[in-house]
Amino acid sequence: MAARPWATPEDVKAYTDCQEVLGRDSQKLEMDIARAEMKVTSITNNRFVDKEYPELPKPVRMAVILIAETYAKIAVEKARRRIKSETFDDYSYTVDGAEASLDDLDLDGLLSGYTIAPDRGNITMRLRKL
Repeated sequence: MAARPWATPEDVKAYTDCQEVLGRDSQKLEMDIARAEMKVTSITNNRFVDKEYPELPKPVRMAVILIAETYAKIAVEKARRRIKSETFDDYSYTVDGAEASLDDLDLDGLLSGYTIAPDRGNITMRLRKL
């Protein structure tokens, strides 16, 4: 059984190049890591609690660190979002900076080997002649 947490705030800080993530409080990073673990389990439909996983596989751990870093970046960007330009006639504005996204992480490559197909359940269908 893979012990939780699957990563530590120090792991995320060691990986990132973003100064805002490096300065983020460890308690907030722990919350980002917990959210990342939930995201990985929902993507893979695998909780990594079987005897097959005495230790968490490295690609899954890497995915957790990547997702936690992205969640931290998104939180920092939302808190620091500044308006770059604003117009009052038609009321339009432009926000400074690009937003981080989980779509850019290529999680399928990391997690594809650990995905479990969801159980479809049992359906019994009885037919009779009319």
